[in-house]
Amino acid sequence: MGEEIEELRQRGVHVIPGSVRRPDATELESASASSAREILCLQPIRVLPLLRALGLLLRRWKRIAGPLMQVLLRGKESPKRRLKALLHTWLGAYYGVLLRERGVNHIHVHHGYFGAWIGMVAAQLLGVGYSVTLHGSDLLLNGAYLETKLKQCRFCVTVSNYNRQFILQHFSAVDPGKIMVSRLGVNVQEDVDFLRGLGCRAHRTLAMLAVGRLHAVKDHAFLIRACARLRDRGLDFECVIAGEGPERQGLELLIRENRLQDRVTLLGHVPREQMDALYRHADVVALTSRSEGIPLVLMEAMVRGGIVLAPAITGIPELVIPGKTGFLYAPGSLQDFVAKVSFLRKQLREEDSSAVSRLDWMRHAARAQVLHNFNRRKNLTHFGDLFLQRIAPQVFADRNLADQSFSDQSFSDQDFADHDWSTSHEDLVLQQI
Repeated sequence: MGEEIEELRQRGVHVIPGSVRRPDATELESASASSAREILCLQPIRVLPLLRALGLLLRRWKRIAGPLMQVLLRGKESPKRRLKALLHTWLGAYYGVLLRERGVNHIHVHHGYFGAWIGMVAAQLLGVGYSVTLHGSDLLLNGAYLETKLKQCRFCVTVSNYNRQFILQHFSAVDPGKIMVSRLGVNVQEDVDFLRGLGCRAHRTLAMLAVGRLHAVKDHAFLIRACARLRDRGLDFECVIAGEGPERQGLELLIRENRLQDRVTLLGHVPREQMDALYRHADVVALTSRSEGIPLVLMEAMVRGGIVLAPAITGIPELVIPGKTGFLYAPGSLQDFVAKVSFLRKQLREEDSSAVSRLDWMRHAARAQVLHNFNRRKNLTHFGDLFLQRIAPQVFADRNLADQSFSDQSFSDQDFADHDWSTSHEDLVLQQI
């Protein structure tokens, strides 16, 4: 999100970064220094703005009558979920109070969780535009009141074609024209070390790497059980897992129960500057998540010429083409995962006696896939173009640049290109939650 903010700021957009919760150390590490200092956070909640928020709700309740009726009278959500939605409505009004004096024209929310409801309510109470970016689990696993959020948004950005098709299939009342795909990406650069490393890897113990938060949806327990099967097959390997999270204690217990202390290591949080060495040491970077968008972890491995193994779910096959840019296994199948690792081990042994191996071609293809389709710089530019094209009609109307009312269809690419966005900073403020 921080890089998207910087992209918009470079185009003259005034962005107020925001968060419902106070960001943790990991999130602050990934944010730019300026963004970290400027984050507008709801917490800690202050009493006086909270009371003003209640007054704002009472005065402008008609603006959010539709979503409130959805919470109170329709849907199949549990009473607990409905109560949370009402509390989040109050928090949305609270956020509206904090933003009211800042001249906000548009609110954009990352992830479709409860923060999206808060942002939606704040936008409706303030009478400004609202949009949302959906990634993976927020759409596929935890889509509470997602249809309402999608109906109310000006547009929705998502990270894969799979996600877009999922939205269109499961939320048929949502206008397809406002669901856009904007891929994520990683930094790419010329890498001489990558070229030098091809064809000269001496293969000893198989090195596996997994990177990701220790959360149930990442299913590192699946990886540990797979390691037990690989050990029982007599495969010589080591597996390291980089990441921290609430599942750590359970994973440590599972490692001990399977007597894998000498094979599997939990590294905890690894600083970004140390990740490069881990990627380069790994023979295979394994992902075992139950749900994902298109994981940056795979892109980071592939751009370094790494071999990846991931489940054939969601948008992952848009990145990992089986047998060409990496390997896919049947979701939830330990047997298929173990078979793929065993096959890869055999290929690595054969590579030792070959000047140019099949895996070298795969490494080249994996890197090319990221360079062409998941290039962060190129995709950020694409995101900025899409974003401003969607909100530009609103800005033009506010500045009285034309007598007609603008729509996405009537605002041409030439109009967009000719406008001096560097002077728009007073008119366009975005709030990201």
